[in-house]
Amino acid sequence: MLHLLPGVLIVVFFMAVAPLVVRGFGFPPVMVIYLASVFVLVPFELGYLIYQARKQGTSLGNIVLYRQPVPIGQFVLLVVALFVGSSLIGALLYPVDFFVQENLFSWIPGVYDVTNGLYWGAARYSTATLLITWVFGLVVNVIVAPVVEEMYFRGYLLPRISRLGAWAPLLNTVLFSLYHFFSAFQNLGRIMTFLPVVYAAWWKRSIYVSITVHVLFNLTASIFTLLLILGIFGAGSS
Repeated sequence: MLHLLPGVLIVVFFMAVAPLVVRGFGFPPVMVIYLASVFVLVPFELGYLIYQARKQGTSLGNIVLYRQPVPIGQFVLLVVALFVGSSLIGALLYPVDFFVQENLFSWIPGVYDVTNGLYWGAARYSTATLLITWVFGLVVNVIVAPVVEEMYFRGYLLPRISRLGAWAPLLNTVLFSLYHFFSAFQNLGRIMTFLPVVYAAWWKRSIYVSITVHVLFNLTASIFTLLLILGIFGAGSS
């Protein structure tokens, strides 16, 4: 329940707010996900951790576990290996995710399609609108959300299913992917991309590893999106 409940709340917010933000204010659907991170993800996940700390009369540091330091050389090598390896896995599985989206999720209205205006269909939005969305996403989706998610999923939930042994990271990764209900078509790629990262965090008992790689994943996607926006600008978008 704790793995999936915030995802349910996010998708409820998304479905309720998207028509206003997309049709009313002219922003792409992904802006609603960024807003959901601010108004749902962070308050629920970080709020729950703070609540547990206060309930147990302790500090947040005693609630968020797996914070063991990793030697700097080992840390850098591990992060680079995970980032490169998992990125290659994600790139190889992207056609599969795209096939699933086109054949199983094509019925989703454009107002709820988070890829609409992000990777394609961007020409219907002004460059200014896309840049505002990108800057907002840079703060929320590249920095804030990944840190909070890793604290919640890998620092709080993963240690509390440690009785499952080596199965714990697999279960945690699958549930983490499923919690992204708004992009269910990406489940296979997301699971296979994050699985090595979660196992590394579990192995090293360090969420610093998973936080760093998670931020790098989102930063790479953000840079790619910016290049697309600048390309559209160069083509003479309004």
